[in-house]
Amino acid sequence: MRLIITGIMGGPDVAINLGFIQIHWYGIILTFGMIMATYITALEAKRNGQNPNIVWDGVLIVIILGLVGARLYHVFSSPNDGSGSGWAYYRQNPLQIFAIWQGGLGIYGGLIGGIIGIVYIAWRHKLRLFQWFDFAVPGVALAQSIGRWGNYANQELYGGPTGSSWWGITIDAAHRAKTGKINFTNLQKYPLDTRFHPTFFYESTWDFAGFLLLMWAARRFQHVLHDGDLAGLYFIWYGIGRAWTEQLFRPDAWIIGVLPTAVWESIIAFILGWAVIAFNHLIYPKMKLTRKMLPA
Repeated sequence: MRLIITGIMGGPDVAINLGFIQIHWYGIILTFGMIMATYITALEAKRNGQNPNIVWDGVLIVIILGLVGARLYHVFSSPNDGSGSGWAYYRQNPLQIFAIWQGGLGIYGGLIGGIIGIVYIAWRHKLRLFQWFDFAVPGVALAQSIGRWGNYANQELYGGPTGSSWWGITIDAAHRAKTGKINFTNLQKYPLDTRFHPTFFYESTWDFAGFLLLMWAARRFQHVLHDGDLAGLYFIWYGIGRAWTEQLFRPDAWIIGVLPTAVWESIIAFILGWAVIAFNHLIYPKMKLTRKMLPA
């Protein structure tokens, strides 16, 4: 694939065509992201004196539940890109629900599925749940950063025209968005050399910065962090990044009320992250002190 900074969209989304089977870039990129997430989680577990084999033994469960959650989010969504996808499409074409190589995974659904998987693994092995959330989130951020390049291969998750002659990506006519507000399929107004905001690239960069932040914080503040602090920081960081990319660069976003759906979800993630950290450092210490003061 060509670098995004060239402003030129890469070739077809099929990486290997063997005739009887096609291997898509989307699947390759997502698989690489999942492998890296697993490796980072195992690395963090080992660094903290835990058994990394728990990660490798349980990763398939987490991945399957994450994919199911991500796909269901997409299936029951209502995209505003003129593609006719979402529940209105899938209820008429149920077999297409399984065609994940064509794109269509919602990260918030994937997070919910992944969380359920980690809860199960922690229960099965009698682990400290929030500690293992902290082990997982740096790898999740890295996997998201990598996975966004699957959107590049599928020519999806792009924004409006940049107005630049050099910055942005070109989008084939077949992948142009058309809604009540926008019509990027109008080649007279938006010719084939029009460059669009690479929204996925913005989010990929933000996620990678989040990965570096979490890895640094896990080491720099290791002796003052409570279980769940890194998970809280992840939700704050990702919530901010997803909100601004969705609000500023997604003219075709799924809307609920006055905001894109992902912005509402990002607000919830942001609040949840702060709630976890506030509980750990403001409420929980007082609860411990109160228990110590109670008569035996």
